[in-house]
Amino acid sequence: MRFGRSVRSGQENRWPTNFLLHAHNAVQVMNWEELLGHQRQRHWFQRALDNGRLANSFLFVGSEGIGKRTFARLIAKSLLCRGSAADTLEFCDRCEDCAQVEASTHPDLIEVSKPEEKSFLPLELLIGEATNRNREGLCHELSLKPHGGRRKIAIVDDADYLNAEGANCLLKTLEEPPPRSLLMLIGTSVQRQLPTIRSRCQILLFQPLAAADLATLLVQQGIVEAIDEAHMLASMSSGSLEIARGLADPALHQFRSQLWNALGRSPLPIVQLTRRCEEIVNEAGKEARPRRDRLKLIAQMAAEFFRAVILLDTTNSAAAESLVANAQLRQSVRQALAQTNLSRERALAAWQRCLAAIEQVDRNANQSTLIESWFCDMAHACQS
Repeated sequence: MRFGRSVRSGQENRWPTNFLLHAHNAVQVMNWEELLGHQRQRHWFQRALDNGRLANSFLFVGSEGIGKRTFARLIAKSLLCRGSAADTLEFCDRCEDCAQVEASTHPDLIEVSKPEEKSFLPLELLIGEATNRNREGLCHELSLKPHGGRRKIAIVDDADYLNAEGANCLLKTLEEPPPRSLLMLIGTSVQRQLPTIRSRCQILLFQPLAAADLATLLVQQGIVEAIDEAHMLASMSSGSLEIARGLADPALHQFRSQLWNALGRSPLPIVQLTRRCEEIVNEAGKEARPRRDRLKLIAQMAAEFFRAVILLDTTNSAAAESLVANAQLRQSVRQALAQTNLSRERALAAWQRCLAAIEQVDRNANQSTLIESWFCDMAHACQS
């Protein structure tokens, strides 16, 4: 968890250290002019401000690695900046408010995310420890009067991992939002949110980044140096910076080609896939986080394959060019459709199993068991 400052002015932050999001993980806030993509969402917020109809609770949904968190922090920076007009999405970048948002120390900005070792967002982050219930945590902090006089703003990252109990903790805040408060929840899809959240938030959909914008980001962030290489990588990454960063690893890039070709075979080579997948994941090192990130990326690659099967099996060739931009993926899928009994219905079942595998990775499922059961279930889905 990242709190702007201590939960009470002048006191030390009493949250357990394993709930803190340390400085090296902080999200860099850029200027609006440097934000690539999501201009429609920015204009929507500006119109809401112009009309005096800005909602109190928002749910941002879209693929991982496309800038939803950065967008939320830019919104926070704009609304908290006292060097600019209160009804505009601009900030001066010179005042103390701007500096504090950049440094993640602003007393009116509360940021919460799922600790790495947890399967769900802990209740303690939302309503405080058991001995201090409802006297600390995001809901309590958001209810307090803003220190700077403008707003209290909270950003809940990893909203996909709010369980029913956690969502219920937010219920009062969502139904009776405190005056001058703004709550932004960040998730990957509407379907992964509980009804308690969906029905009480203004939902904003974020699209994947355009390939040109993604290529620019890859160079700006030093992931690759050559712009030609960046464009090639961007064309294979479904508009996600996270996927592009993973594919910048040559070993993973090569494995994706092997994976797509194997998924198009009948029957699915379960033993070979399981063994090779474990090798690739173990190459990420001994730390749990890099291994989970790599396994999650592999599951996303498989999901991308079956999504392409669904699209190419139901659309004409002209539309498929835009829906499935990666030429290598189109070739692998078309070969599978021509040589096997893989249908849209079977691909849909396999795709859903891939999404379930991604969730299981996030919930710290045992690596070996997950990989084996995932490939077995996919094989069954493709043949049943």
